[in-house]
Amino acid sequence: MLRVGIYGASGYTGQELMRILARHPGVGIAAVTSRRYKGIAVADVYPAFQGRLDLKFMDAGPEEVAGRADFIFSALPHGTAMEAVPLFIKAGKKVVDLSADYRLRDVSVFEKHYCRHASPELLGKAVYGLPELYRKEIAAAGLVANPGCYPTSVILGLAPALKKGILDPASIIVDSKSGASGAGREPKTGSLFCEVNGGFKAYNVFKHRHTPEMEQELGRISGSEIRISFAPHLLPITRGILSTMYATLRRDMSAADLISLYRAFYRDEKFVRICPEGALPNVSSVRGTNCCDIGFAVDGEQRRVAVCSAIDNLFKGAAGQAIQNMNIMTGLEEDTALDMLALFP
Repeated sequence: MLRVGIYGASGYTGQELMRILARHPGVGIAAVTSRRYKGIAVADVYPAFQGRLDLKFMDAGPEEVAGRADFIFSALPHGTAMEAVPLFIKAGKKVVDLSADYRLRDVSVFEKHYCRHASPELLGKAVYGLPELYRKEIAAAGLVANPGCYPTSVILGLAPALKKGILDPASIIVDSKSGASGAGREPKTGSLFCEVNGGFKAYNVFKHRHTPEMEQELGRISGSEIRISFAPHLLPITRGILSTMYATLRRDMSAADLISLYRAFYRDEKFVRICPEGALPNVSSVRGTNCCDIGFAVDGEQRRVAVCSAIDNLFKGAAGQAIQNMNIMTGLEEDTALDMLALFP
């Protein structure tokens, strides 16, 4: 039985990690930390765990958690994880970090968009945790940087087309919409019910800090520098991301051609589903799952394509993908505990 610790477990991502791990047959949750809820039962903070998880939050340092667990999920905020993760690595533990602290390879790019990095020596050792693209590297890794939620939807949506060189890389526009849980559990005016319900707005257009992460990985896939125009929006729903990527095709292609290309690229990937011709993804079809659904629309006259992808931002965009990475890193079956159907309606 693999003993797992969740460092920073009281937010939405930590709760989602516990929810999935509670049904994982190969895992025992050995430690969950929270300064705010120190000594309080998990089930008292999240009543959904009544009768399912007999644990209390602890306020413990990395060394103590490393002493209790074999494998660590770091679910701390950006800029904070970089202080704890090196201590877990020093203790010989494998780590999946769910913050942005180890996603960017260039420390100057990270510091431009986030803060000064406290452990830049680990940037070159961290593997970007998108299993559909980097499974072999993840299997051999000691530290995996779990991708951001927006980047997961965008990279999976564009990877096959960029890999095959069928898109003009200078033409990419990304329009993404996310549910309010993407803002986290800390109370903020912009994510209050009365602010979100009945509303729909764009935010951080052209300056969202997930942009360099997407450009880094899309450039790696295409073999050339990529610059995208990224416009995120806040949807009045709890979960889900729908990303629509617009680009110019380098040659004439139909939606059927793209479907064939993508199905071949993802033929062995259980969690990527390609929509049939004429159908486009809906966030309701992936809610509560580790799936990414992808569909297409093609304007043949202008050689423009719209690639649409849908994920659950808390699942494939965070906790589910982190557990998928853990399964790979520890030699477990990759889909263990992740085979849920969507919560619909």
